[in-house]
Amino acid sequence: MTSEVFAPAKINLTLHVTGQRADGYHLLDSLVVFADIGDRLWFAPSETLSLTVTGPFSGGVPTDDRNLVWQAAEKAGQTAAITLEKNLPHGAGIGGGSSDAAAVLRHFGVSDGQGALGADVPVCLIPSAQRMRGIGDVLEPVPNLPTLEAVLVNPGVHVPTPEVFKALDRRNNPPMPDHLPEFQSAGDFTAWLAGQRNDLQTAAAAQAPQIDDVLKALNACRGLKLARMSGSGATVYGLFEDRSAAETAATALADAHPDWWVRACRLS
Repeated sequence: MTSEVFAPAKINLTLHVTGQRADGYHLLDSLVVFADIGDRLWFAPSETLSLTVTGPFSGGVPTDDRNLVWQAAEKAGQTAAITLEKNLPHGAGIGGGSSDAAAVLRHFGVSDGQGALGADVPVCLIPSAQRMRGIGDVLEPVPNLPTLEAVLVNPGVHVPTPEVFKALDRRNNPPMPDHLPEFQSAGDFTAWLAGQRNDLQTAAAAQAPQIDDVLKALNACRGLKLARMSGSGATVYGLFEDRSAAETAATALADAHPDWWVRACRLS
C-alpha cells in the first residue's frame, strides 16, 4: 500500500551567527518555523530501493545515492519505491533536501537525524517551531507561536552556503534573548522579529544582488510588515498583515517577475 508524507519548507525567521568552533563549524541561534507548502513523497513497498523524482524542480535532481532521500532510506535500513515531488527550488535556504530526508526518517520511524545527512535534518524531523542553537544540534520547542501570513520569493539564483559563511565580516554576534517573549498576536510577534537579524543576509546579497531586488520588491507591497532572507538564501520571506494582503502581493510579484518563484503561505 502506498503512503504519502509531506516535507514542508523550513524558514529561518532569525539566524544569528554567534561564534565559530575550532573545527570551523559556525555556532548559530535561529528561530525556525515551517510553511504549509513543500515537497511530497510517496512510498510503495518494494524489495529494493528506488527513487523517482517529479515536479517543477525535478530537473537535475539525482535519483541514486547522491540524493539525501536515498541516503535517509539507507540510514533507516529500509527499502521502498520512493517518488519525490520537488515543489521547492534547490539550494534556496528553505531546507528542501533536509526536509525531504527528514520526511523519509519520520516515515520509517527513525528519530535520529544526525550525522552525514546534514545539520538541518534534525530540526526538520519535528516540523514545528523550534529554537536551533549550537551547530544545529541543540533544539528547543517553541510552543504557541502565532501563525504568520507570508510570501516566499526566490529569484532563481543559488548561493552556496559555504561561500556565504566565508564572506562574513563578523562571526561573534549577539544571540537572541535567553528567554523568548510570549506573543499575544501575529503583530506582536512580527514587531519582535523586526528587532532580530539574519547575519548571513548581507554576505549572501553581496554574492547574489538579486536578493536585494526581492527585498525591495517585497517592501513595496501593501500590507508588508517585515521582509528578510531565510537561511543562507536566496529565498526571502515577507510577513503580511493578513492572508488577503499576502495573496495579493504574491500575485502581483509573480506577474511582475515571471522568472521568480513566488508562493503565499502560512508559517507556524
